[in-house]
Amino acid sequence: MTEPRRVLTLLGRDGCHLCEDMRTALSPWADRFQFAVEEVDIAGKPELEARYGWDIPVLLAGEAEICRHFFDPAALQDWVTGQA
Repeated sequence: MTEPRRVLTLLGRDGCHLCEDMRTALSPWADRFQFAVEEVDIAGKPELEARYGWDIPVLLAGEAEICRHFFDPAALQDWVTGQA
């Protein structure tokens, strides 16, 4: 039986260059370590806009934050290897 695929959530907005940078940086990691990235545009979602505003992108594993603003390969490596 195969393991369920792990999913990370990338919170951002359309037109956010930092969000695009993080998306691009995540792609090879997702392919290599077999996880999915669910992108959520926080625009028009009052709860997420109130919580994050322009403090994006944010990469989450469930409720746990992996990194914010810039891709952090060390933090993602910790998550991939189960240390986070």
